Amino acid sequence: MTTNISTENSTDRKIKILPSLLAADFLKLGEQAKEAMDSGADGLHADIMDGHFVPPITYGAEITKTVIEHTRARVDAHLMVDNPQKLFNDFKEAGVCGITIHAEAVNHLHRYLGMIRELGLEAGIALNPATAITETLRYTIPLVDRVLIMTVNPGWGGQPLILEAMEKIHIVNRIMHAKKAHFEIQVDGGVNAHIAGELVRLGATELVAGTAVFKGDIRENISKLRRAVEKGLRNIDEKN
Repeated sequence: MTTNISTENSTDRKIKILPSLLAADFLKLGEQAKEAMDSGADGLHADIMDGHFVPPITYGAEITKTVIEHTRARVDAHLMVDNPQKLFNDFKEAGVCGITIHAEAVNHLHRYLGMIRELGLEAGIALNPATAITETLRYTIPLVDRVLIMTVNPGWGGQPLILEAMEKIHIVNRIMHAKKAHFEIQVDGGVNAHIAGELVRLGATELVAGTAVFKGDIRENISKLRRAVEKGLRNIDEKN
């Protein structure tokens, strides 16, 4: 990826590291979630799958609520489900800070983003690797707090990052600045310490990492990600 990025005051940007609960050991879910937060994570990411929109089934609002109560963490819910609007109230009651829905899963994206906002939650759009960006965002930006760029096809953790999807980070960043908007640019899929700096350089502000956090030493893994992020920000300043 050779795109030239110019980012002002890059060292002032807050890049959030959000461990994905999907990769945790579910026999130790509360313990590992708390360890991640104690190790410097900025929040947690809940991947909700229904066995329809994507093949696997994960967990729901009750387990998410339990994790929030145990960790006091900010948790955003990524709904990889059909008819996500049926779950909005459940996740509101669970205590999530935001809900992200897939553009590909709904016929009334604008309406559902508005419903999430009306619940007092951050509203997010998730885009699969092959989903077009411009038309999806053109009429929804006023309702968007987060754009989640999938750098793997949704469904399973531990997949390698799709390099071609990384260009979308830069495109979304350009659209945001052109529209004088502000929202989080979240990246999910294959995120690790080797690629984190490049994702930040392209404009990512939230990095969702599952395997790269929960497989091995959680504290050291988060530390590696943080160092990679800081290096990426320094590289931006050096090039500017």
